[in-house]
Amino acid sequence: MAAALARSSGRLMIPNATSSSAQHRYRSCWLSMNGCGGAGGSDKAVGVCETRTLASVSAPELAVPQLKLAVSALEANPPRSGSGIIRLQVPIRQRADALQWLQAQSQHQVLPRCFFSSRGQSLDLTSLSLVGNGGGLASTAKDDGDEQELVSVAGVGSAVFFQGSYPFALQDWQSVKRFLCKECPLIRAYGAMRFDARTVVAPEWEDFGSFYFIVPQVEFDQLQESSMLALTIAWDNNLLWTWQKAMDELKATLQQISSCFGRLRKLDPKTTIISFQHFPSKGSWDISVKRALEIINGRESELVKVVLARCSKYIIDTTTDPLVLLASLKAESQNAYQFYIQPPGAPAFIGNTPEQLFHRKCFHVTSEALAGTRARGVTKAEDLQIGQDLLFSPKDNIEFVIVRESIRRKLQIICDEVHIEPSKALRKLPRIQHLSAQLSGRLRDEDSEFDILTSLHPSPAVCGLPTEEARRFIKENEMFDRGMYAGPVGWFGGRESEFAVGIRSALVKNGVSILVFAGAGIVEGTIPSLEWEELELKESQFTKLFQYQNPMVCHQKAKSTTSTAN
Repeated sequence: MAAALARSSGRLMIPNATSSSAQHRYRSCWLSMNGCGGAGGSDKAVGVCETRTLASVSAPELAVPQLKLAVSALEANPPRSGSGIIRLQVPIRQRADALQWLQAQSQHQVLPRCFFSSRGQSLDLTSLSLVGNGGGLASTAKDDGDEQELVSVAGVGSAVFFQGSYPFALQDWQSVKRFLCKECPLIRAYGAMRFDARTVVAPEWEDFGSFYFIVPQVEFDQLQESSMLALTIAWDNNLLWTWQKAMDELKATLQQISSCFGRLRKLDPKTTIISFQHFPSKGSWDISVKRALEIINGRESELVKVVLARCSKYIIDTTTDPLVLLASLKAESQNAYQFYIQPPGAPAFIGNTPEQLFHRKCFHVTSEALAGTRARGVTKAEDLQIGQDLLFSPKDNIEFVIVRESIRRKLQIICDEVHIEPSKALRKLPRIQHLSAQLSGRLRDEDSEFDILTSLHPSPAVCGLPTEEARRFIKENEMFDRGMYAGPVGWFGGRESEFAVGIRSALVKNGVSILVFAGAGIVEGTIPSLEWEELELKESQFTKLFQYQNPMVCHQKAKSTTSTAN
């Protein structure tokens, strides 16, 4: 019976009451992530879902004592419902950096941690049309009567988390939504999904599963002009996770939270790459691209585009904290989402991605097409010329139109109307520029995140077209496990949800090894050597942070897999 359930569902995982502060263990419950022994319906909301806002404080260090008092009061007067989720939040009149707060908690690596930041509501778009929609965390938070947009979120611990070994399914989404409601828009489940959950999982990705989402126990929210510290407690008697067990776990986590802020730490500029290895090598890459072009140009296949990726393993001379590396990438975060996901004791998946998969608020949904790549120019004149070359490049236009029209067709299935504005623009990032289009529509059904997600992922921008032919080619020809690279990264909320595409990313463990991922679209007219240069350009936001000192390049001689991230 258990095996049958495992084949059809994911897991809802909750902290084990027997866990110690030295090791954070988890008990898993099968059955559509909704409970053990068949109790509880997958579409039934928890009994209590509420947010309690406490009196505001002047500085972050004053919020923790306030929350501890609130926890004591809550424990003395517990809710009567057998299931629920409650958020306690303290507005902080001082604006503090969420990533800086998370760095202060970095000693607690046995707890899951996450971070997401907005890319801002206005994008740098230049083309024949200058109109576009931004994207970010989008929700507003009330602080002393004023509404402010959420800039970034950092979380430690998990009130509840969701993980599966098989592709994210409808019952999994319903299980997540049980703990969310419109009246509590800041109770959210943050996480990511594998690019392809049907492929073999490499050891470095095992702790993530096919999908991994957490509702943080302790959360720091950075707002436009202030900030907020919050606690979340979730319980469900049908899951054998009682109110008292949840309270005990929350109090144990709260005792480990530091209220002190240090200076935002960044990577030592003297950190040096001592060796690196590409999967595939340049020679193997050329062979794979030529093989793809033969199929694309042939008459027996419908394949018109496939996105091939590279995983580069860099060995550096000092131990690297992934949060420090993420902070060092802040200069690259303009017009991009920043993210960080780290299960307990596992490597951290981090990145700066410019690409929105979708943002849904009530009936309104937005998405975007992103394709074609060039470097930024050194001077304004050079940058303008490079941008114009990209705008009018026949090869890049083919790649871009494939992506844009595929997204438009998919949105039309779930929306009454779809608008594209602008139809083609330049998205300019600090080191790179792309062709971009903004798409928006009105959903036929407000509760359509699952349909949106499964429809839009994987897009031709990270997979190809037709999807299944491209996915099959990738599976047969790539020499590594993409894991969460190029998969959906973001959050579900009761009022809105938002996901980015997990590109411009890396897998980092506290050690000396970093796996950096990059991909390039292969269409008719592609030149293999130019696509290799594009991979170098995309990886440069990471590699530019390090020095090269007589690097020893390791060339792999046979088809292999990057199996560790030590």
